[in-house]
Amino acid sequence: MNVLSCSINTLNGLYDLSGVEVGQHFYWKIGGFQVHGQVLITSWVVIAILLGSAALAVRNPQTIPTGGQNFFEYVLEFIRDVSKTQIGEEYGPWVPFIGTMFLFIFVSNWSGALLPWKIIQLPHGELAAPTNDINTTVALALLTSVAYFYAGLTKKGLSYFGKYIQPTPILLPINILEDFTKPLSLSFRLFGNILADELVVVVLVSLVPSVVPIPVMFLGLFTSGIQALIFATLAAAYIGESMEGHH
Repeated sequence: MNVLSCSINTLNGLYDLSGVEVGQHFYWKIGGFQVHGQVLITSWVVIAILLGSAALAVRNPQTIPTGGQNFFEYVLEFIRDVSKTQIGEEYGPWVPFIGTMFLFIFVSNWSGALLPWKIIQLPHGELAAPTNDINTTVALALLTSVAYFYAGLTKKGLSYFGKYIQPTPILLPINILEDFTKPLSLSFRLFGNILADELVVVVLVSLVPSVVPIPVMFLGLFTSGIQALIFATLAAAYIGESMEGHH
């Protein structure tokens, strides 16, 4: 029961995470809510890049792909391989979800590695990659949680909840706690790595703006891509696990 109480407190504490602040924030009032405006601004930039690139790539599709179409088909094939490996033969309906997660996180991370957003001054606050904000990473993690619950319930119905007493009912509290720790680990891993990378780049650009930051920025591009792949792979693995049963 103590484990269950901790799980409930952890879920209630997710709302408090939205108050975590690193740096200065540009606030907007939307209805009765106060949101980080700089996250919406940079998210819209990332979404515009993705939509614009996709529109250009498929504007004039060819039977034998070349250029941008060839690149996007390679990306799609890569996402399909990741989904199939983690989910299994029923991966098809989940390719759009996994692909959206991967591409949004990938472009968001790269925007923070290539563009020192914090150098762009706002009246109040500073810009940063969307995944630099805990609210974004928690939202992505919770969407993943909703996705694998939906996958399990769609495939197995109410018998899906039988996994919580497998292989023995004694493990019920631990199995429940596992579902709370998954979104926490996903969100904090992504948030911590991207925040650390951006802070290092900004500090180096401020101290030695010429040459030294360049190797660090290239390293940031590599780690940013790895973080996007890890998130998408884990999301697909959780969905596959919920459809197949408890492992």
